[in-house]
Amino acid sequence: MKQTVRKAVVTDGGYATRFFPVTKTVPKCMLPIIDKPITQIVIEECMEAGITEIILVATEEGREIYDDYFHNNSQHIHEQLVKQNKPERFDKIRNIYSLPNIIVIAQNKNLPYGTASPIISALPYIGDEPFLHVQADDVILGKSTCKELVDAYLQSDDNTMAVIAAQDIPDVDVTRYGIVKLKEGTENELDSIIEKPTIEDAPSTLVSFGRYLYTPLIKKYLSSDEKNLGKDNELWMVDAIWRMAKEHKVLVKPISGQWKTTGDPNNYLRTVIEYALQDKDFNGEFKEYLKSLDL
Repeated sequence: MKQTVRKAVVTDGGYATRFFPVTKTVPKCMLPIIDKPITQIVIEECMEAGITEIILVATEEGREIYDDYFHNNSQHIHEQLVKQNKPERFDKIRNIYSLPNIIVIAQNKNLPYGTASPIISALPYIGDEPFLHVQADDVILGKSTCKELVDAYLQSDDNTMAVIAAQDIPDVDVTRYGIVKLKEGTENELDSIIEKPTIEDAPSTLVSFGRYLYTPLIKKYLSSDEKNLGKDNELWMVDAIWRMAKEHKVLVKPISGQWKTTGDPNNYLRTVIEYALQDKDFNGEFKEYLKSLDL
């Protein structure tokens, strides 16, 4: 039997320069979607997949902010709300403490820049078991992609060493994303992920984004050696996945939900609005306000 997937590595290791100046102090994924930081929404998605332990990888500067948010019991706020006869307002804060066990660590500063470095930093906390890799600036509207990955892994054969999420976007600008190439003669086995191909070279309209499930074998393909540096001299996780896919079965799971990125201000604002329109507290008056704008 396959091991249960209990752990997830959630990564927010960059400096989000496109959001300056606010991200000079606040980690990008602590920016709010209505009343929750992006990272909390991502962690709640992990919970739907049965994850009980989160390793949250931040910058050295961001680590303290994350640690305070998820672990400070904010008793002084509760006491003040009790004095104001508004104790029910503390319930939203209390809900944070029902989240999985969250271990906040700083990314190793000695590692090169890139998406693989947070995972390498988290390896001592993972042990010899499968785990999810979740990029905290990607959120999902609808069914939990994390749960879909876990289900696909548990239902797959013993040769499956990883499962990656993809969204089929027929009109996608392939020059902006990592595009999935499937192995010839298969419907769901990964050949490679081609970063920002030309329209002519794009093998599909399947976009790879920040949801992955790895078995412990991924460690074999993770190294900060200079020979493993990829585009722009960065240490890319997709390169490690590609090296694994050359030798082992890596499945591609098209998702049921809708992937939204918050990685730049324009997409962040779009995501906030779409979340608001799905929230019963905002779908009425706020929706009517949007309709009233003379655009």
